Amino acid sequence: MTAVTLLESAQYQDDATATFAAVAAVAAQVAAIVPQARIEHIGASSIPGAVSKGDLDICVLVPPQDHAPGVAALEAAGCSAKADTLRAPDLCMLLWPGATMHVALQVVASGSPFECFLHFRDALRADPALVAEYNRLKQRFAPEGVDRYREEKARFIAQVLQAAGKPLAAD
Repeated sequence: MTAVTLLESAQYQDDATATFAAVAAVAAQVAAIVPQARIEHIGASSIPGAVSKGDLDICVLVPPQDHAPGVAALEAAGCSAKADTLRAPDLCMLLWPGATMHVALQVVASGSPFECFLHFRDALRADPALVAEYNRLKQRFAPEGVDRYREEKARFIAQVLQAAGKPLAAD
């Protein structure tokens, strides 16, 4: 069992913000190919005060008909499919090359249940008590290994989305 290493927000958020700005600038070039793309910073690094593994998640939200062409454009720009992740007609997780930190792009079809990435981020940004609870949960389960850590995070995310009346994408 390998423990998950977490960083306090002060240890990673400045780098995450700078990396997001650089990636968003390049992603804007991809948006020229997929004109309706909307780029959103998601994940713990987008939530003030949240602890994180120190990675960066970006949502590339596109109209459903532009999902496959959007993925192809990102792959042509050097992105690669993230191993061992869900791939669906309305979700593709890609890795961004050449960044100073781990950067994952979640290419999401608008209107799909995978917009839950945005809903979860927004719920935590609006409620510092939820951020504190999320931090405690992550710190509690990080030493128990990645599987347990992800399982407990998924349970928490589902509870937050349910309380907000937002749909949760199926695993």
